[in-house]
Amino acid sequence: MSKKIGLFYGSTTGKTESVAEIIRDEFGGDIVTLNEVSQVNGDDFEEYEYIIIGCPTWNIGELQSDWEGLYQELDDVDFSGKIVAYFGTGDQIGYADNFQDAMGILEEKISEKGAKTVGYTSTDGYEHNESKAIKDGKFVGLALDEDNQSDLTDKRIKAWVTQLKTEFGL
Repeated sequence: MSKKIGLFYGSTTGKTESVAEIIRDEFGGDIVTLNEVSQVNGDDFEEYEYIIIGCPTWNIGELQSDWEGLYQELDDVDFSGKIVAYFGTGDQIGYADNFQDAMGILEEKISEKGAKTVGYTSTDGYEHNESKAIKDGKFVGLALDEDNQSDLTDKRIKAWVTQLKTEFGL
């Protein structure tokens, strides 16, 4: 049986949705199923062993509104045995004190519910002060800045998907 990946994303302006589509296409084939968070509930995570979570950071370090609506429900989801990767979109210059906080907030909650986090990336090449998405000196996932570094997005996604294919055992 081929391994299926569920990619769950919330997107208000469309940037995170576009990134989700690029990530799906980079994996190739029909391995990745896109799930818009506004259209799902906690049970939808059950059918996947491999999960990718995408969330932009809004306002001052807050979850995107669709994720905010699902956040409490995550308490009822058993993520034991699931392998989860994260990506976020944010503005490291305008919001240097909470760049990618939403990714960190979701990673903390989901790992507390038993998930194993993969897809850590280096903080090199970013200019920010603080982030809840940094653990042990690395981002807990792929940090993208479409506002200031959109020219690096495709390269960063390609490298990250290559890393995930290994970490997911594909």
